[in-house]
Amino acid sequence: MITELARITEIAKAKPKECFTSLAHLIDEISLKVCNMEMDGKKATGVDRVTKEEYEGNLDANVADLVARMKRQAYKPQAVRRVYIPKPGTDKQRPLGIPAYEDKLVQAALAKILNAIYEVDFLDCSYGFRPGRGCHDALKALNRIIEKGNVNYIVDADIKGFFNHVDHKWLLEFLKLRIADPNILRLISRFLKAGVVDAGIRYDTPEGTPQGGVASPILANIYLHYALDLWFYLVVRKNCRGQAYMVRYCDDFVCCFQYEDDARAFYQALIPRLAKFNLDIADEKTRIIAFGQKAEETKQSGGKPDTFDFLGFTHYCGKGRKGQFRVKRKTSAKKFRASLLRCKEWLKQNRTLPAAELMDKMKTKMLGHYRYYGVTDNSQTLELFYWESMKLLFKWLSRRSQRKSFSFDKFKCFLVKYPLPNPKIYVNIYNFRPRAC
Repeated sequence: MITELARITEIAKAKPKECFTSLAHLIDEISLKVCNMEMDGKKATGVDRVTKEEYEGNLDANVADLVARMKRQAYKPQAVRRVYIPKPGTDKQRPLGIPAYEDKLVQAALAKILNAIYEVDFLDCSYGFRPGRGCHDALKALNRIIEKGNVNYIVDADIKGFFNHVDHKWLLEFLKLRIADPNILRLISRFLKAGVVDAGIRYDTPEGTPQGGVASPILANIYLHYALDLWFYLVVRKNCRGQAYMVRYCDDFVCCFQYEDDARAFYQALIPRLAKFNLDIADEKTRIIAFGQKAEETKQSGGKPDTFDFLGFTHYCGKGRKGQFRVKRKTSAKKFRASLLRCKEWLKQNRTLPAAELMDKMKTKMLGHYRYYGVTDNSQTLELFYWESMKLLFKWLSRRSQRKSFSFDKFKCFLVKYPLPNPKIYVNIYNFRPRAC
């Protein structure tokens, strides 16, 4: 399959208008077994509650039966199991859809095929859920655009409930521009229409693609590639009298403009453009601000330039050591509070673990936070997170029994025995490979 996918990628790159007619045969026993090897067995189960371990108990027969059903068009994905995960710091919950294990395998194989075709089509301004790209790459690209480009205005935009409102008809129309294999299109349609089971009740899914599905990220990128990226690149930029750039990570995107009238024209055009594809912007998260080298001059009300949040960081205008303009960033207040709240809840629930195990897991969690938020200029907020985490740790270790277990001096001795990692900058925001449309 790897060789055939590489060949598909070559054809897709050489022939941008090529429509692939024979793809379904790539989802065979070998490719599904490879996907099974790559699947994380610790993930939550779907409506049938079948685990990876149980499925592997009779893998050859299960996969052979699955392929046979697919060949005679008898395979129908099961409804996804709807679960909700809390959003720390709020009373809101994020809905996730968990497919059955068998469906995860098919979706994984399908995603590989779609990636082979579309990875060469996607524009450089897209960073979410793409091989070799991530949040830090998007942050580096945005930093370079604002610092090196002639940028004075930012349109900070967010699509409201994107995964819940993907229009199935439009998505299939977009797919047909590159895929003419009816078996693949039918398979995708069945996944989209499979439905969800929430609290034991099955609901139809006339729109949307479940956030949490294995193939959902690539389908989301295909949808926004045609609905947003190409439009911005081929229409918006050509009608701007100044420079214009976009950086998108899934449904979260930032657009940069040289002139205010270009930014406002884009904002006014964005609403009907998204509405055409059954999407809407989140008004409370979308705004135009003066931001860039001349932000203080262009800000009519005076004072410090406004800030904006993107990918968990608050971006603000600052100066370098030599007084030159620089974009700086720190952990956003919302994400900072959410991280501490998660830390608090975890410590509260796990404070009775053996000390060595508790501290080992705490170390892993803190390193995870540092590795994401440890970017250039964010040292101060990382230090604050470290000390606030220490306060929480001291508080909950002191409540391991009915009487106070620790004095602060004993706590310091405890940290000598079980040290936790100090804050560290892991990501140099200026170590950048040019990727921006």
